[in-house]
Amino acid sequence: MSSTFLYGANVCANNIRQHYLRYGGKGTPLLLVPGITSPAITWGFVAERLGEHFDTYVLDVRGRGLSSTGPDLSYDIDSCVDDIIEFAKELGLKDFILLGHSMGARFGIRAARKGLAGLSRLVLADPPVSGPGRREYPSKLPWYVDSIRDATRGCDLETMRQYCPTWTDEQLHLRAEWLHTCYSPAIVKAFNDFHEDDIFPDLPAVKVPTQLMVAGKGGVIQEEDIEEFQDAVANLTVSHVPNAGHMIPWDDLEGFLNSLYAFLDV
Repeated sequence: MSSTFLYGANVCANNIRQHYLRYGGKGTPLLLVPGITSPAITWGFVAERLGEHFDTYVLDVRGRGLSSTGPDLSYDIDSCVDDIIEFAKELGLKDFILLGHSMGARFGIRAARKGLAGLSRLVLADPPVSGPGRREYPSKLPWYVDSIRDATRGCDLETMRQYCPTWTDEQLHLRAEWLHTCYSPAIVKAFNDFHEDDIFPDLPAVKVPTQLMVAGKGGVIQEEDIEEFQDAVANLTVSHVPNAGHMIPWDDLEGFLNSLYAFLDV
């Protein structure tokens, strides 16, 4: 099968360098915003498939991958969301889908509340539902910080397997190669925001058709959370990928795509 990858590029938007990978180039634009420690390239195996149907852009969130990073930037949710808004504007995306995974899904909710221009559909893949007075996010901060430390020093596949024991060798090699580009203070801020910034008050402002994709084995979203989403979002579709943990396409790529394509009428 031929690759749908087109190129990687950089754009100055929201006064920072934002790096992205583009796949497909035809069809409805789809902007993919990854999770807390997932540079764009680690979503390449998913984007290859998305590129068969969509003009797919995978973003390196600030402090990750090849986008701007370092101590001079802010890494709070609103700064990152403003990046997304300005990125879409700079590239002239219209009537596009925003697919956010985990942290990226939280960004998608906030971006919709902030009036992200051109947004036509929103896909929320297993967003953390923690926040002030809410249940804690099941992953713990040392898991992220320790793995970044090991990757920064230089680590092999077996070291990375200790953190992600169910992943394939190919996935582990890629994570070991790129995880060092995740700036630890950015990751700590994002993780703390999972618990300090409540995205549920944003939900009533989400007016576009929205999918909540729930990882059956993830432990992140529970039935009471689904009910709260349903009460708050008028046009919501809930789908489950029963055989997947939180990193849904890593565990069940076909289940992830089938769930997504059913919502997007592919």
